[in-house]
Amino acid sequence: MQDATQIELSRLREQAGEARKLLKTLANIDRLMLLCQLSQGEMNVGELERELGIEQPTLSQQLAVLRHEALVATRRAGKQIYYRIADDKAMAVIATLYEQFCADTDASSNVQT
Repeated sequence: MQDATQIELSRLREQAGEARKLLKTLANIDRLMLLCQLSQGEMNVGELERELGIEQPTLSQQLAVLRHEALVATRRAGKQIYYRIADDKAMAVIATLYEQFCADTDASSNVQT
Protein backbone atom coordinates (compact mmCIF):
# COMPACT_ATOMS: atom_id res chain seq x y z
CA MET A 1 0.00 0.00 0.00
CA GLN A 2 1.30 3.47 -0.95
CA ASP A 3 1.72 6.06 1.72
CA ALA A 4 0.14 9.54 1.44
CA THR A 5 3.40 11.16 0.31
CA GLN A 6 3.75 8.80 -2.66
CA ILE A 7 0.14 9.44 -3.69
CA GLU A 8 0.63 13.22 -3.45
CA LEU A 9 3.84 13.01 -5.50
CA SER A 10 2.08 10.91 -8.11
CA ARG A 11 -0.73 13.45 -8.37
CA LEU A 12 1.77 16.32 -8.44
CA ARG A 13 3.68 14.65 -11.30
CA GLU A 14 0.44 14.14 -13.24
CA GLN A 15 -0.62 17.76 -12.72
CA ALA A 16 2.87 19.00 -13.63
CA GLY A 17 2.54 17.09 -16.89
CA GLU A 18 -0.76 18.82 -17.62
CA ALA A 19 0.75 22.22 -16.79
CA ARG A 20 3.73 21.47 -19.06
CA LYS A 21 1.38 20.55 -21.90
CA LEU A 22 -0.53 23.84 -21.54
CA LEU A 23 2.64 25.91 -21.29
CA LYS A 24 4.11 24.16 -24.34
CA THR A 25 1.00 25.09 -26.33
CA LEU A 26 1.21 28.69 -25.10
CA ALA A 27 4.90 28.92 -26.03
CA ASN A 28 4.02 29.71 -29.67
CA ILE A 29 3.63 33.48 -30.18
CA ASP A 30 0.69 33.17 -32.61
CA ARG A 31 -1.24 30.82 -30.31
CA LEU A 32 -0.49 33.05 -27.33
CA MET A 33 -1.74 36.12 -29.22
CA LEU A 34 -4.88 34.25 -30.30
CA LEU A 35 -5.70 33.22 -26.76
CA CYS A 36 -4.97 36.69 -25.40
CA GLN A 37 -7.36 38.16 -27.98
CA LEU A 38 -9.99 35.51 -27.23
CA SER A 39 -9.70 36.26 -23.51
CA GLN A 40 -11.55 39.46 -24.41
CA GLY A 41 -14.48 37.48 -25.84
CA GLU A 42 -15.64 35.35 -28.73
CA MET A 43 -14.39 36.30 -32.20
CA ASN A 44 -14.71 34.94 -35.73
CA VAL A 45 -11.80 34.06 -38.00
CA GLY A 46 -12.00 37.31 -39.98
CA GLU A 47 -11.94 39.38 -36.79
CA LEU A 48 -8.95 37.46 -35.45
CA GLU A 49 -7.09 37.88 -38.73
CA ARG A 50 -7.82 41.62 -38.82
CA GLU A 51 -7.04 42.28 -35.14
CA LEU A 52 -3.86 40.22 -34.94
CA GLY A 53 -2.47 40.47 -38.47
CA ILE A 54 -1.94 36.70 -38.60
CA GLU A 55 -2.48 35.61 -42.18
CA GLN A 56 -4.92 32.84 -43.08
CA PRO A 57 -2.67 29.78 -43.47
CA THR A 58 -0.91 30.40 -40.15
CA LEU A 59 -4.14 31.43 -38.44
CA SER A 60 -5.93 28.24 -39.52
CA GLN A 61 -2.99 26.07 -38.50
CA GLN A 62 -2.72 27.61 -35.03
CA LEU A 63 -6.48 27.53 -34.43
CA ALA A 64 -6.40 23.83 -35.35
CA VAL A 65 -3.71 23.23 -32.72
CA LEU A 66 -5.78 25.09 -30.11
CA ARG A 67 -8.86 23.04 -31.06
CA HIS A 68 -6.87 19.79 -30.90
CA GLU A 69 -5.65 20.70 -27.42
CA ALA A 70 -9.27 21.54 -26.43
CA LEU A 71 -8.27 25.08 -25.45
CA VAL A 72 -10.81 26.69 -27.77
CA ALA A 73 -14.33 25.78 -28.83
CA THR A 74 -16.18 26.83 -31.95
CA ARG A 75 -19.66 27.93 -32.87
CA ARG A 76 -20.95 28.24 -36.42
CA ALA A 77 -23.31 31.05 -37.42
CA GLY A 78 -24.01 30.82 -41.13
CA LYS A 79 -20.66 30.88 -42.90
CA GLN A 80 -18.82 32.31 -39.89
CA ILE A 81 -16.99 30.22 -37.31
CA TYR A 82 -16.61 31.86 -33.91
CA TYR A 83 -13.92 30.89 -31.41
CA ARG A 84 -13.83 31.20 -27.64
CA ILE A 85 -11.56 29.91 -24.91
CA ALA A 86 -13.01 26.63 -23.67
CA ASP A 87 -10.55 25.66 -20.95
CA ASP A 88 -10.83 27.31 -17.52
CA LYS A 89 -7.18 26.66 -16.64
CA ALA A 90 -6.02 28.17 -19.94
CA MET A 91 -8.27 31.19 -19.30
CA ALA A 92 -6.77 31.65 -15.84
CA VAL A 93 -3.21 31.52 -17.20
CA ILE A 94 -4.06 33.86 -20.09
CA ALA A 95 -5.82 36.28 -17.73
CA THR A 96 -2.69 36.43 -15.57
CA LEU A 97 -0.41 36.88 -18.60
CA TYR A 98 -2.74 39.52 -20.01
CA GLU A 99 -2.76 41.40 -16.72
CA GLN A 100 1.02 41.25 -16.39
CA PHE A 101 2.03 41.97 -19.99
CA CYS A 102 -0.84 43.49 -21.99
CA ALA A 103 -3.23 45.56 -19.92
CA ASP A 104 -3.10 48.91 -18.20
CA THR A 105 -3.97 48.67 -14.57
CA ASP A 106 -7.45 50.12 -15.26
CA ALA A 107 -8.20 47.84 -18.23
CA SER A 108 -7.09 44.57 -16.63
CA SER A 109 -10.56 43.99 -15.20
CA ASN A 110 -11.89 43.54 -18.77
CA VAL A 111 -10.47 40.02 -19.07
CA GLN A 112 -13.30 37.52 -18.85
CA THR A 113 -12.79 34.82 -16.23
